[in-house]
Amino acid sequence: MFGQHILKNPLVAQGIVDKAGLRSSDMVLEVGPGTGNLTVRILEKCKHCVAVEMDPRMAAELSKRVQGKPEQRKLDIIVGDFVKTDLPYFDVCISNTPYQISSPLVFKLLSQRPIFRVAILMFQREFAMRLVARPGDSLWNRLSVNVQLYAKVDHVMKVGRNNFRPPPQVESSVVRICPIDPPPPVAFAEFDGLTRILFSRKNKIVRSNFQSKGIEQMLEQNYKAWLAQEEKMIEEDFDMSVLLASVLEESGYAESRASKMDVDDFLRLLTCFHKRGLHFA
Repeated sequence: MFGQHILKNPLVAQGIVDKAGLRSSDMVLEVGPGTGNLTVRILEKCKHCVAVEMDPRMAAELSKRVQGKPEQRKLDIIVGDFVKTDLPYFDVCISNTPYQISSPLVFKLLSQRPIFRVAILMFQREFAMRLVARPGDSLWNRLSVNVQLYAKVDHVMKVGRNNFRPPPQVESSVVRICPIDPPPPVAFAEFDGLTRILFSRKNKIVRSNFQSKGIEQMLEQNYKAWLAQEEKMIEEDFDMSVLLASVLEESGYAESRASKMDVDDFLRLLTCFHKRGLHFA
């Protein structure tokens, strides 16, 4: 069963599909359709639905469920691992997400081009609350800031474990993700490299998170590669510690803590590094 929990409550299933605000012209991507309790409701509203299902037995059951009905023409089923699947164009994504792919699913969706309109996604409660966390919240972490760089995320509803069979160990929540369009003009690997360092100890000040040895080495290697690319020579008396300290001081963030910084703060800090030729990826 690939760790899938089938959503059995029809009211919750209808609620999830309603929150997507489907239009009759919409192409919908559904991830982990299971036996199709969400799928049949999606098909009533959309133009076409592509469902990606890992478990061939579930896919067969879903296929049987629409067989000979007018909706059959509107549904394509891809049997396979969502993370490895080339996705077709879609306007809306709806998913009762197999929990082991929660994080890869979110980032794969956010990297899709052209950008989709909205995703309505069910996750384990704690994962969902990390996605919607704000600076200063105990759950604010690298996942929160990396996702909120690209999207507006809000909590749509709580779903108790008894709405599934078999019931999962934990409670679930549904979130709505609306990508920011156009996306911010920043390379994700750069932003992620910075947040990785700052969230390694999110309550420490920024300066002290940059003091571990490996980080200076990494920045220095990248700096030399950048100089080579720009066809510039390295200064005779170059000292990465001095450059790093001066960038942090100028940025105004040396004494800040990641736990309280928002997406714009991280972007401003990253810009300060880039201005001086310092890169994280």
